[in-house]
Amino acid sequence: MPIIKKITARQILDSRGIPTLETTIILDNNLHSSSSVPSGASTGAHEAVELRDGDKNYFFGKSVLKAAAKVNNNINSLLQGIDVSQQKKIDTLLIEADGSADKSNFGANAILSVSLSCARLASRNNNLPLYQYLRQLYSGKFNSQEVRPIFNVINAGLHASGSVSFQEFFLIPKNKNFADSLQTGCQLYQQLKKELLVLGKNTSVGDEGGFAPRFENNDQVIDLLIKVIGDADVTLGLDVAANTFYKKGFYLPEDIRLSSDNYLDFIFRLSHKYNLEILEDPLAEDSWADWVNITARIGNKTKIIGDDLLVTNPHRLKKAIDIKAANGILVKLNQIGTLSETLEVVRMARDAKFTVIISHRSGETTDDFIADLAVAVGADYVKFGAPARGERVAKYNRLLAIYQNNL
Repeated sequence: MPIIKKITARQILDSRGIPTLETTIILDNNLHSSSSVPSGASTGAHEAVELRDGDKNYFFGKSVLKAAAKVNNNINSLLQGIDVSQQKKIDTLLIEADGSADKSNFGANAILSVSLSCARLASRNNNLPLYQYLRQLYSGKFNSQEVRPIFNVINAGLHASGSVSFQEFFLIPKNKNFADSLQTGCQLYQQLKKELLVLGKNTSVGDEGGFAPRFENNDQVIDLLIKVIGDADVTLGLDVAANTFYKKGFYLPEDIRLSSDNYLDFIFRLSHKYNLEILEDPLAEDSWADWVNITARIGNKTKIIGDDLLVTNPHRLKKAIDIKAANGILVKLNQIGTLSETLEVVRMARDAKFTVIISHRSGETTDDFIADLAVAVGADYVKFGAPARGERVAKYNRLLAIYQNNL
């Protein structure tokens, strides 16, 4: 296997016009490949840490030139001469050289950009589609069914300021294959736009491609989606993102002040009323006892998905498994910072019979790595946003290419 000759990183822009990293690796046979990394708007407190410059006069402190320098200097020197196919070894070297508990020294963005570029380059060097190469790296249980897309068709919360409190409203088609589910999602998305126009509402879109109109409350949004669905075989889901309205021990959905017990009752009623298939982050990220409660009460019919709770972290996932605090996990590469750790988290989740959702972030690029990852690990669902905006559609189109053409 050819060895790493040079690693370079540069600052590029994500889908929100905020800086992120793109890293290119060159082998000694001059084969090269690049990967770029996403960034989140709604982030959990326990995520691996991005390295940003903090200069308020340059991209309002969001530039990533320091992270790029870490790649170009520290990481380039560290990995020169290493066999690019040794993914686990490379990721371990990166973690150890960073030396922090949260990857804040090099920056999780710097580390991940290198980790993904190594995998992509190794797949190219082996003349394998990326998903096939990743499947070789993944040693866990595998779901052979095609993934189901989760369409975030209404953006709110932190993804669309001024709208209702819940962050994302999902349509989840139940077609037998991905292509038909994608068609269903696209048609309903366009029908939703027509309904919004009839109501005189704004059809501009939020960070993840979903429409971002103003509504009086969360129920109004869900009721509209039910109307749009009609008799289509489609279920509903929510990313509540409860952290965003959890203040000093109380929840404030729609500016109603609720204690934890009253809020739990509120969520139970909501899930029962709308027969929700997926309920993501319904509670604050460290309210473990309440997560156990909600999973025990409705986990037999609703997938209770940990995002901010679990942050793709094996230690937090193990705790959730041990105390039965969820039954599904949202997997985001940049929450943990390396490919190897991500694959280990998926393996753990599969062993515990957790639902696995491979997810984008609000700040994305046109890099479609996560589409291949979803197929490689046999994810149950993918969450790429609405079927709109180039950085979201690139990932849906990649899945079409894989399933239809075996590319």
